[in-house]
Amino acid sequence: MPELQRTPERYTTEEYEARLVKIRARMEREGLDLLILSDPSNMAWVAGYGGWSFYVHQCVLVGADGPPVWFGRGQDANGAYRTVWMQPEYVIGYPDHYVQSTERHPMEYLCSKLAELGWDKGNIGVEMDNYWFSARAYERLSSGLPDAKLKDITGFINWQRAVKSEKELEYMRQAARIVERMHHRIADKVEVGIRKCDLVAEIYDAGLRYDEWYGLGGDYPAIVPLLPSGPDAAAPHLTWDDLPMKSGEGTFFEIAGCYQRYHVPLSRTIYLGKPPQEILDAEKAVLEGMDAGLEAARAGNLCEDIAKAFFGTLEKYGIEKDNRAGYSIGLSYPPDWGERTMSIRRGDKTELQPGMTFHFMTGLWMESWGYETTESIAITDGAPEVFCDIPRKMLIKE
Repeated sequence: MPELQRTPERYTTEEYEARLVKIRARMEREGLDLLILSDPSNMAWVAGYGGWSFYVHQCVLVGADGPPVWFGRGQDANGAYRTVWMQPEYVIGYPDHYVQSTERHPMEYLCSKLAELGWDKGNIGVEMDNYWFSARAYERLSSGLPDAKLKDITGFINWQRAVKSEKELEYMRQAARIVERMHHRIADKVEVGIRKCDLVAEIYDAGLRYDEWYGLGGDYPAIVPLLPSGPDAAAPHLTWDDLPMKSGEGTFFEIAGCYQRYHVPLSRTIYLGKPPQEILDAEKAVLEGMDAGLEAARAGNLCEDIAKAFFGTLEKYGIEKDNRAGYSIGLSYPPDWGERTMSIRRGDKTELQPGMTFHFMTGLWMESWGYETTESIAITDGAPEVFCDIPRKMLIKE
C-alpha cells in the first residue's frame, strides 16, 4: 500500500508496549488467551485508534504475544492505518455488506479471521457490560467459536488505565486550561434574556477554538453541556433548549475540557438574581465538605475516605446526598467521560495511588433546585493536584 501520512501518536511506542506487558501479565494470571476489546476508550489506549466509528462493530484484539490487531469496518481501516501505532498488516477491515445487515454480522467475519490467526480456541475475554458490545455480537461470537470459552472481562483494561502516566497527566492539565476558558466565557456571557442555545454555542466555541496563548485547541467532549435551570436543576442530566434565561433561577454548568480525548470536568453554579437562603446554606455545606474530602484525597487512603469526609460534613448540616460523590476520569469517548471503575462513595475500598484522577462530584439535586461546585483532581504523594483554577463559589449576577 502507498506511504501513509500518519497522525502524531498520543504516546511513544515504548509506552504502548509497556501497557501490553501489564495487560499480558494479568491475562496470564487469569488464564486468558485473547482479549476482544470493544470499548473505544480501551481501543485507543491499547492501539491508538481514534475515530467516530463506534456506532458500528469494531474491536482491538490482544493475544499472548505480538502487537494488537485492529478490527473494524473496511472504510474505517483507512483511519486505523493513520492512527494506530501498529503496522498496516495488523489492521483488518470487514466488507461493507456486513454493516447493519439482518443477513450477516461482523462478528461472523471476525470469527473467520480468528481461525486464520489461530485465536479461535481457549479462553477469550469480551467486555460484556459495555455500551458498544451487543447481545447479538456475543451470540454470534459464541456460536462461531465452538472451541473457545467466552469470559467476561468488563473493566479489565479500564482498571489498567487507573494510574496515569506523566504524558496522560499533561494532557489532562491541557484539558483543564480549556474548561477554565469555557467557564470564563459562561461567566462573561450569561445574563437574563440570553437564550440557552446561544450560550451553549459560546461554550462550544470556547471549548474548541485554538488558543494562541496555550497553543492548543479542544476536542469534542464525551458528554454535551449540562445546564438545567430553576426546578429543572433538580435533575442532573438535562441539556438545553432555545428559551431565554430568567431572573430568579439558579443554573449549574457541568462541562468538560477535552484534549487528546482526555477529559477534565468542572461544574459551577450561577444564580441570576438573589439566591434563596437554602441554596446559600447548601453551598456553605458543600464547600466545607469539599475541603474535608480534598484533605482525605491522599495516597494510601481509600476512595471511601473521601466520601466519608464529604458526606459526614453534609450530614452535620442536615443534608442527605444519596448518590456517589465522584468517579475516575481520563481518556474517554461518548456517551460517558468516566472510566467506569472507582467511585467516591462509602464501601469503595480502592486504595488511592499517585496518578489516579477523579471528578469530585459534590452536586446536590434537591426537590426543586440543584447546585453543583465540583473539582477534578489527581492523587499525588501529598495533597491532591486540583486541575483547574476557577473560583470555588456560586457566581451571583443580580
